[in-house]
Amino acid sequence: MADRIELRGLRFAAIHGALPQERERAQPFEVDVDIDADLAGAGRTDDLADTVDYGAVADAVATVMNGPPASLLEHLAERVAAAALGATGGLASSVTVTVRKLRPPISGEVSSAGVRITRSAPGR
Repeated sequence: MADRIELRGLRFAAIHGALPQERERAQPFEVDVDIDADLAGAGRTDDLADTVDYGAVADAVATVMNGPPASLLEHLAERVAAAALGATGGLASSVTVTVRKLRPPISGEVSSAGVRITRSAPGR
């Protein structure tokens, strides 16, 4: 599949992390979502009903990011991927999610720590 919808730089202040200090206050996260879907129909019809509503996907991601805390970025990314796929109305064949912690609790200077996963829609 060569067609892709991209959501870049969704930002959240959320409480996720394995360390006690990460569970005390919100910290900044950034999420990217790539949705693989056939966009040819929407290209022909110019009708939102023929494509993925990326606003609905962004809302689903926000629900996860602002929801119950996850200890690991890997677990958080799995939850985001499942929510994003669910918000595509069955039009997506797969989703790639990147979750970045913008202030990771590590020594040294780093702009972010993150994970990227790709998950296929059920039955695909």
